[in-house]
Amino acid sequence: MANAAVPTSRDEGKRSARIAIVEQHVRLENAHDLDGVLHTFGDTARYDDEAWGEHYQGGDGVRLFYEQLMRALPDLQIEVQRRHVTDDAVVLEVTIRGTHLGEWRGLPATGRRVEIPLCGVYTFDSDDRLAGEKIYYDRGTVLRQLGVFHEPQSVVGRVCILATHPVTMVRALARKLLPAK
Repeated sequence: MANAAVPTSRDEGKRSARIAIVEQHVRLENAHDLDGVLHTFGDTARYDDEAWGEHYQGGDGVRLFYEQLMRALPDLQIEVQRRHVTDDAVVLEVTIRGTHLGEWRGLPATGRRVEIPLCGVYTFDSDDRLAGEKIYYDRGTVLRQLGVFHEPQSVVGRVCILATHPVTMVRALARKLLPAK
């Protein structure tokens, strides 16, 4: 049986540098220091918001993402719940909090608070700066907290679905009432 690879001090140094850049990144996000946040990214900067299927390439793209986010949630705060470190990535489980005071994704400011769990995956370039950040969260939770989404089980949710999707609802009712052929 082969022995497992023993981490070298070089590996530990790389790991420590990566953890440090992610911690600095989150501190700068909480300080709303856009230039500082962008400086944590290397030349291959990429931001992937998987909940919306949006991908931002390069420094200008990443800047655009953060400008929109910080305008929408000017009191944005990120609280790290857990950190997972691998040889290739750092993964953070966080809670995002803020008040929706600016337009976001075509939705005018609602003035409502959001508090959402989010998972961020950070990858690195050869200089141990951020190559990319990819985030995963439940979009429905965000929209519900902003007051624009209602669960289909609720009365308001049923009325909204019927009003906004009448053809789909008529088809569903027809399938329920008419025997399958």
